[in-house]
Amino acid sequence: MKFLIACLLLAPAIYAQQQPAPASSAEPKGIQDNSFLVEEAYNQEFGVVQHISTFTRFWNSKDWTYTFTQEWPVDPYPKNQLSYTIPLISPGAFPAAGVGIGDVALNYRYQLVGNGKARVAVAPRLTFLLASGNSRLGRGAGGAGIQTSIPLSLVLSKHWVTHWNVGSTIVPFAKDAFGDKALTAGYNLGQSVIWLAHPRFNVMLETIWSGSESVAGPGKTQRSHNLFLSPGVRWAYNFKNGLQIVPGIGVPVGAGPSAGEKGIFIYLSFEHPYRKIPKS
Repeated sequence: MKFLIACLLLAPAIYAQQQPAPASSAEPKGIQDNSFLVEEAYNQEFGVVQHISTFTRFWNSKDWTYTFTQEWPVDPYPKNQLSYTIPLISPGAFPAAGVGIGDVALNYRYQLVGNGKARVAVAPRLTFLLASGNSRLGRGAGGAGIQTSIPLSLVLSKHWVTHWNVGSTIVPFAKDAFGDKALTAGYNLGQSVIWLAHPRFNVMLETIWSGSESVAGPGKTQRSHNLFLSPGVRWAYNFKNGLQIVPGIGVPVGAGPSAGEKGIFIYLSFEHPYRKIPKS
């Protein structure tokens, strides 16, 4: 928590000293589709690609995960978005396993309601999880799976935005470290409140709750639950060529079934045009 307070004090100073000029002299480009733990319901704009890196480290479990995500709009149909996520995982429960690739996610999102300029936005996501992680070393589910999520974003006022998630994950033939198989099912809920202190500096509070199953023997599973609160901040650097860089930091703190656990979450996004965007 002391680290987060330091970031809250230092980030505005760092932001105030930035030199790059905003993409538009009239209105600075704000921070919008830069979710941490809770997914926002805004697809990528036409002609704009986003590259996202995250790093999460938990102290008690000693788990850490790095992910790289790339999001592309499906031109000329911006209501559709394709993306992929590649995770690198070091599972604390398997200290000798080292670091390795986890289960790669291939994502499709459809902008069902609204967009980045609307008061209400909904963008359901369907994800195919590849069995690329080694389940014997704790880096994957051991089988391919399907994940669904429904993000809802609601603009409350000029300075307040909230986001809501509900989702589920099914792996028909999951495996444990001994090779035993079973069907596993999980679900998750998420909620965040974002204070737009400045178009390019936001303060965040995210809450995530999940229930998941793990294989406990042939055809058998055991269920566990997690609950985390994560305060954080994010800020943006805008450049004349359309590039926007968004760093951010959060501090997940366990509550309820996760009481006592704490960690750190680091975020870095590069978003830029890859083709000329026609004037409306």
